[in-house]
Amino acid sequence: MKPNEVQSFRKALIAWYLAHKRDLPWRDTTDPYRIWVSEVMLQQTQVATVVPYFHRFVDRFKDLASLAGADSQEVLKVWEGLGYYARARNLRRAAQIVLNEYGGVIPNRWAEFRRLPGVGDYIAAAVLSMAFGQPYPVVDGNVKRVLARLLIVQDPVNKASSTKKFKAIADNLLEQDVPGTFNQAMMELGAVVCKPQQPVCDGCPVQKMCRAYQSAQVQNYPVKLKKQPTPEYHIAVGVVFKNGHVLITRRKPSGLLGGLWEFPGGKTQRGERPAAACTREIKEEVNLAVKVDAHLSRVKHAYTHFKIVMDVFCCSYVSGRVALNGPADHRWIKLEQLDDFPFPKANHKFFDKLKQYVSKK
Repeated sequence: MKPNEVQSFRKALIAWYLAHKRDLPWRDTTDPYRIWVSEVMLQQTQVATVVPYFHRFVDRFKDLASLAGADSQEVLKVWEGLGYYARARNLRRAAQIVLNEYGGVIPNRWAEFRRLPGVGDYIAAAVLSMAFGQPYPVVDGNVKRVLARLLIVQDPVNKASSTKKFKAIADNLLEQDVPGTFNQAMMELGAVVCKPQQPVCDGCPVQKMCRAYQSAQVQNYPVKLKKQPTPEYHIAVGVVFKNGHVLITRRKPSGLLGGLWEFPGGKTQRGERPAAACTREIKEEVNLAVKVDAHLSRVKHAYTHFKIVMDVFCCSYVSGRVALNGPADHRWIKLEQLDDFPFPKANHKFFDKLKQYVSKK
């Protein structure tokens, strides 16, 4: 785009944003802590889902110091259901580093902020531009889509090597005087107007500058590489009952769902019946012999890169002691204590049936 076109683009976009932006709880603030929390939550998660979680999180952890001093299980419990739990673990670790190394003051220099756990280029650009007014362009999926249509960019938006090009374009368009407002305007445009399907081109403030619109090619952009089929895994899980208590185990602190609690189980082997897989996995994982009493539920759940079909069984304890080299931790708890522990969303899908099962025994 020519310099005069860039100026017109900035002016039109920002004017539209100021007039039409959604009322979101992390806007109209320069508090870096709240902006940071919101941007971490918004990664891979829709705004409507984030809003109630954001309110609960900042109500419980009102500032960086309270988050840094919180127990990791409490943080995970407040985050429970939002998914991508490494975000919560990293945010807490980063808060502790800021408290210990920067006196609780969130650093406003790129190199220092960027090195904190969980802070990538996107988070760094968002927080530094919105909280500190620094001229870093934010490039997320919404922004890439806007840029791809605006300038009919042929590079696939989901190809890692394309990121550099999109950043360069965004940097050229960035309004240096109000970078935070500009970045939010770009993301807002992609979220509510320049949508993936059925974009609202008639309501677009930069329609006249959009090359895809002017050439009737909006539906052809952005260009995307075809994804590989999503693998599906079959899981067998057992709720083990012993003297009025059930066994829960905690996952190791790192990795998928790290630090969360669950019921013991694992993948079903080829040709293996789910009930047999349940007893085998419980023996291998926690060193207990159990008897399957009933099939409780079949749960389907999707993660980012795979899906699971989980058969849940109610089992009776027979013999053995939980192996010390098994899960990170374990507890025998009353069923009414389930709400005290952070569990993956897939587990919550069968909690009601589990309570009904117990009530009928």
